[in-house]
Amino acid sequence: MVRLVPMSQTEFEGYLAFAVQDYAQEHVRAGNWSADQARQLSEQSFRSLLPDGVATENQHLFTIEAQTLGAKVGMLWFAVEEREGGPRAFLYDIRIDEAYRRRGYGTEALQALEAKVRELDLTRIMLHVFGHNASARAIYAKLGYEVVDLILSKKLEP
Repeated sequence: MVRLVPMSQTEFEGYLAFAVQDYAQEHVRAGNWSADQARQLSEQSFRSLLPDGVATENQHLFTIEAQTLGAKVGMLWFAVEEREGGPRAFLYDIRIDEAYRRRGYGTEALQALEAKVRELDLTRIMLHVFGHNASARAIYAKLGYEVVDLILSKKLEP
């Protein structure tokens, strides 16, 4: 079983250092951003979403703790957003540390997310997943997430 523990400022700084670079690389891999601009665009995205770090209003950042181990096994970040049709949770990031993958912690963390979202009286969780992330897409599908929008691309040779 896992529990979601509010992220400390120190944990946030470590997360941010990794996440900005990782997010930039994911966008380059997906063909959305050029390698030259990716880092800058990623930094802008994080500054826009988290201007006050862990204290940013409506942003919820957690470490994922495996209770049986008493150890941190990953992190989870979601926001409460006002959208047409009412407020919803948007899952920005979930990461399970490499040493703890394929042990069910991701599934348990997503179930813990559902409980947090229900506590906030929200009835919908949305997320984005890159098309090339087949393992994440499989977990989301297993837990009942459905595709609500799909963007396809075909790269043409010059």
